[in-house]
Amino acid sequence: MRWTAALLGSFLVLATSGAWCRAQETQAEPSPLTPTAKQTTNSPQSGSSQTGSSQSGAQSTGTQSSGTSSSGATTKPAPVARRRVAHPNAGLPEPVDGPLTGAGGAPQSAASQPVGTSKNGGSDAGTLRVKARLVNVAVNVVDAHGAPVGGFEKKDFQLFEDGAAQTVAIFEREATSPLSIVLAIDASETVVTSERLEREAAKHFVHAILRPQDEIGLMEFADNVREVVPFTNQAKRIEEGLGEIGRGDETALYNAVYLASQRLSATSEAAGRRRVLVVISDGGDSVGGKRYEEAVEEAERAGAIVYSIIIVPIAADAGRNTGGEHALIQLAEDTGGKYYTVVDPKDLEPAFSHISDDLRTQYLLGYYAPLQGGESSFRRIKVKLTDAAAEEKYNLRYRTGYFADSK
Repeated sequence: MRWTAALLGSFLVLATSGAWCRAQETQAEPSPLTPTAKQTTNSPQSGSSQTGSSQSGAQSTGTQSSGTSSSGATTKPAPVARRRVAHPNAGLPEPVDGPLTGAGGAPQSAASQPVGTSKNGGSDAGTLRVKARLVNVAVNVVDAHGAPVGGFEKKDFQLFEDGAAQTVAIFEREATSPLSIVLAIDASETVVTSERLEREAAKHFVHAILRPQDEIGLMEFADNVREVVPFTNQAKRIEEGLGEIGRGDETALYNAVYLASQRLSATSEAAGRRRVLVVISDGGDSVGGKRYEEAVEEAERAGAIVYSIIIVPIAADAGRNTGGEHALIQLAEDTGGKYYTVVDPKDLEPAFSHISDDLRTQYLLGYYAPLQGGESSFRRIKVKLTDAAAEEKYNLRYRTGYFADSK
């Protein structure tokens, strides 16, 4: 009997110890995300069992059995600790596709992109990015008689900047790009012409050249420079402005070229817009202010093509201002334009007609010139025809260069 009692006691101690260990192991698991009843026992649990099981050697049918301590004290049943796998996103909504997520809700950040790839998935590895500016060059090809020559293609032209060959990136035959034109009329008494014929010739020019994408402004200069009509697409407004031109004693020619070029500089460069200045004058400058060199530089900074209509009272007159005439001729040649000499007021109409034809038959070439920070130097442009025979046969007119820091 003693041996039997001893064995039974040992069995009870071992059973109680095993149940206590299992209870501690169960409590070490992560607790459920939903709240549970608070435990009230003050002593180690003896392993409360679920219905139909017994861990203390005594069977219980249909009900849970209460554990007993080693002293025989009765304790309340412990709450059931259910094992479940913890999930870090449990209870949170699933992500949806958006700007920072890919298909299936997987988030993507800038840091997750492979090195050398852009945000759109393209590879930037090994790409050297160089800032460049688009330089447009309007070119007229004419024969020995000054008549325009068409039919050339992109491959027929060669472009050079400061002697270095450039790639022709843009090409237009019979350029349709928009025009910004300033019509500057000398209103001084030294210009001997017919006001009626002058107005009629200018009016016909405006109607012939103006398209929906073009704009034209009107200036007069005598003692001062005045903008009669700002840029407009309405030919009627220019006609009205031509009737408002007055008369003065002096000729502020270089001031007019300078200010007109500034107005052209403010126009949009979008769609390869061409900037044009048409000057009607006898070439004499009698007003202090801007010098010839300043006027030319401002025109070149604007990328303006200057057409000079030179009014000559008498072709053989010893009192002609030949110096002023030569200045207008040089201004036209340096900017890729042309000059016309008018002795008879009736010649104004054909001169305007030639300018209109010249603008309509231009080739437009464009290339990308690398930007060199802080540089304001003048860069020289040269255009050639690829075919040597054509180069000898035809003449090319275009602007001779541009300032690197110009607009």
